[in-house]
Amino acid sequence: MEEMRRKMEERVHLIRQQMEEAARKAGRAPEEITLLAASKTQSAEIVALSAALPIDLFGENRVQELVDKFDAGAYGGKQVDMIGHLQKNKVKYTVGRARLIHSVDSLELGQVISKEAGKKGLCQDILLEVNIGREESKSGVFPEELPRLLENICQLPHIRVRGLMAIPPISAKEGQNRPYFSALRQLFVDIKSKRYDNVHMDCLSMGMTHDYVDAILEGATLVRIGTGIYGPRIYKEETP
Repeated sequence: MEEMRRKMEERVHLIRQQMEEAARKAGRAPEEITLLAASKTQSAEIVALSAALPIDLFGENRVQELVDKFDAGAYGGKQVDMIGHLQKNKVKYTVGRARLIHSVDSLELGQVISKEAGKKGLCQDILLEVNIGREESKSGVFPEELPRLLENICQLPHIRVRGLMAIPPISAKEGQNRPYFSALRQLFVDIKSKRYDNVHMDCLSMGMTHDYVDAILEGATLVRIGTGIYGPRIYKEETP
């Protein structure tokens, strides 16, 4: 376990260096960018070790993992976001635990989140997920559908839209995803220039282990890094 801690420490140090270099290259302050550790499939013990490192917060793709690690105190007092697809029947377990829900892509999901947040006396912060690469295999709304979704979802009483999230197509080489990141940032800027109720645009969640430097160069305020911190994921077989 000590070897794992040492490796994670080295990786996070390198990531922080690269984040700072990219920020300065883009004329930005490094403090503007949040490092989220995507801890999917990692045990509570490993996540607790990583919580002592200079990462800002955690992100989970699966609600059950978020619940288990949150309730076990594995995040070491740091906050956790829901970054994966969220089913409506899992919303009740997420609201009140997740700082931010990144993957809202329909009014129906927003309505369920708002209703649950209202029951708990909360205002749930969310991001709207954009399918910036128009991939059939991915969730998210197409860019032209975003204005209507935003106009409807911002009327919900217990939700606050904080920004946008996207996962562009897998890139084969450095710089390949920059046009997608640039397009998402333009959507972000356009929305920010308008006035909507319950909208406070301050989070642009884009960039993962293989392309976070490019994302920062194009304006990301939050990058989601899993393998870059924890190493290759080991997936357990699902119980039938």
